[in-house]
Amino acid sequence: MRAILLDIEGTTTPIEFVHQVLFPYARARAKDHLDERDVAALRAEHRAEPAQDAPPWNRADERASAEAYVYWLMDRDRKSTALKDLQGRIWEAGYRTGDLKGKGEVYDDVCPALVRWRNAGKDISIFSSGSVQAQRNLFANTTAGDLSTYLSSYFDTTTGPKREAASYHRIARALRRKPPEVLFVSDVVAELDAARAAGMQTALCVRGSVPPDVSPPAHPRIHSFAELA
Repeated sequence: MRAILLDIEGTTTPIEFVHQVLFPYARARAKDHLDERDVAALRAEHRAEPAQDAPPWNRADERASAEAYVYWLMDRDRKSTALKDLQGRIWEAGYRTGDLKGKGEVYDDVCPALVRWRNAGKDISIFSSGSVQAQRNLFANTTAGDLSTYLSSYFDTTTGPKREAASYHRIARALRRKPPEVLFVSDVVAELDAARAAGMQTALCVRGSVPPDVSPPAHPRIHSFAELA
């Protein structure tokens, strides 16, 4: 294992912080941050939506249509590249001005693991549906301090969907590693299945208690990054 690839939500960072702090902050400011680039990107994504599902797009008032579509995407927690880019810029502005008060939460075992892996010569990267900008902002402003210095690369949905093996092939090439040299850690089995199909090593990160109806996973299960020592 020469490189470690980490998911964020539910793996390095509590889901509650993302859903109760970051998402509401971006939602309240989405309307004010929408620019022409966002409208164009959202229009392109909207065209690929099934006509009966998404709210209608009015070419006579594209900004209003983009706003409605953004809220529709947020309500469904869709992994939209256009939405994630918008959210990332909103959070970056919030951290820069100090308006976003909450530091990015990370689990207690994350910082010691990053230090240990870096000292061991491992490359550490992030793969999240959130934009690269949002990832950088999160790890530069965490409750454990600036952790961005331990991270060598960031990957988002511009690389490809997290549940498709091709995305992990692209990441391995970008890291200049063979897939078996990379360990991907995530709390989502479908993502791990895709990474394993690409040839990567995998570990299922389970934070908290395991629901009784969860069957034994096809991936090694950890409750803390300390278990990867």
